[in-house]
Amino acid sequence: MGGMAADRLDALKAAIAADCQAGLYYGMVLKITRGGEPVFHEAIGHADQAGARPLSLDSVFSVFSITKAFVNVLILHGVELGRFALTTKVVDLIPEFAGRPRDRATILNLLTHTTGMPGVWEPRPGMFLDRLDELVEAVCANVHGVVEPGERCDYAPISNHVLLAEILRRTDPQGRAITEIMTEDLFRPLGMHDSSLGLRRDLQPRHVVPDMRGVIPVKNMGRDHPGDFGLYEQEFCEAPHVGVASSTESLSRFVEMLRGEGTLDGVRILSPRTVRMARRNRTGDMPNELYKVVALRAGYEVPPAYMGFGFNVRGPRIVNHQLGTLTSPETFGNYGAGTGVFWVDPELDMTFTALSAGVLPQAANIQRFQRLSDMAVGAAD
Repeated sequence: MGGMAADRLDALKAAIAADCQAGLYYGMVLKITRGGEPVFHEAIGHADQAGARPLSLDSVFSVFSITKAFVNVLILHGVELGRFALTTKVVDLIPEFAGRPRDRATILNLLTHTTGMPGVWEPRPGMFLDRLDELVEAVCANVHGVVEPGERCDYAPISNHVLLAEILRRTDPQGRAITEIMTEDLFRPLGMHDSSLGLRRDLQPRHVVPDMRGVIPVKNMGRDHPGDFGLYEQEFCEAPHVGVASSTESLSRFVEMLRGEGTLDGVRILSPRTVRMARRNRTGDMPNELYKVVALRAGYEVPPAYMGFGFNVRGPRIVNHQLGTLTSPETFGNYGAGTGVFWVDPELDMTFTALSAGVLPQAANIQRFQRLSDMAVGAAD
């Protein structure tokens, strides 16, 4: 089957089913491709703890920080079009981002999480997160640099991609909103029909409402839907760090574009050169400060951050990693807190796109996807 061992894929499916039966998470929709051809596409388990709603191949999930990957690609697209450069200072495009030392941070620093700012979860406690202008104002007013840009890798759950989205908005020749930019320049051209920044009305019946299970440390609130995590259930949402809803099939089209080095079905988003540069480690051996804490608490070796141009890179060292340990060093992708991951292995010409129900803590999530990624690679001929 497409250069894959059928019995190994059966074992992978059985492992996911066993996880769900044990209550580790509720269910998962996983798609694997090899050379652009699907070799595994299964909906396993349920959308809810009670097991009342089985997942389907077209289930729609809140993808959390995988949203950042779409902003990353649009930023690289903007660089290719000459609207700004990787070396452009953020303050030159967003003047209210003044103040030392953060005013020396560049777009590259935003992409690699090396701005020198701390990785805060919310720029102002208790604020609504659904409007980009309010997010930008809060980041500029409250999130300040603590070290020189480039000295430390602090994963930014919110700040960096709020600023990157605002850069896209301010440099857009048509003056479009970030929701329009993402739809018209990425989702629609790639045929990602089930992907939307904000839970589009037609997607709502298929949406898997996130069960945070006490994992997310802050509230993610929106004006239009009640609850501590109402942001993920409302249609209007400009949260460029966590706000996209998508099915695994739809997300897989984005991943296939990356496997194709910027092009899918004749639609070119990025140049091959840009994708090759984006999947190289740009942070040396610096640790990711967020995952440094996770590693220390879990009792394993602190891994390097291994950040490319907005993408996580597997890297040369064998460390605890969501992208697996048997994948090639240039394997790259992104993840969403405790729920989803995608990766592209250029050497194996293979992709892995998974979204799940029932949010996991960080260390357990890394362990889960490392194991499943290695099982997927182990099925390859």
